[in-house]
Amino acid sequence: MEKLSHDELVNRRLTPAEASTATRHPVVAVLNDIRSLYNVGSIFRTADAFGLERIILCGYTPAPPRVEISKTALGADTVVPFSVYSSPIDAVRDLKAAGYHVFAAEIAHGSLNPEALGPEHYPLALVFGNELTGVSNELLGWCEGAVEIPMFGTKHSLNVAVAAGVLLPTAVFRYIETLP
Repeated sequence: MEKLSHDELVNRRLTPAEASTATRHPVVAVLNDIRSLYNVGSIFRTADAFGLERIILCGYTPAPPRVEISKTALGADTVVPFSVYSSPIDAVRDLKAAGYHVFAAEIAHGSLNPEALGPEHYPLALVFGNELTGVSNELLGWCEGAVEIPMFGTKHSLNVAVAAGVLLPTAVFRYIETLP
């Protein structure tokens, strides 16, 4: 086995023009009150890698263009569609009105294991909350439910960008598995 060369990797990569017309999966990441620009950039990069439909930035979550976001996004912030809402509840209302099933990425009573996502959950929006406090109880009340990452160690949570890096690809793969 041999790693691909840099040139081989570049030849596999979509150009920004190709990325703008590529098929996207019906999964939306809603980021509410994320403090770290680096976490936001990392989530943009994950959204690009797995073909998310878009990202919605809410509350005081910073939006591109920002150098700190670009540093971890590595250009994904220029190709992943995004919108900005001051109120996460308005974003959730609009998503629900458009037919999305909205779930919080949160530790909650009755939460779903990500592997339990099925065709009935798509199109899907996953709400990610503040690095310290998570998704607020008020916002959680607007969600259909919660999706919780199973944890087997001494810690009960992950960094928000890492959590997105676990949940978003799982959501995309579960969607792809449901296609005929």
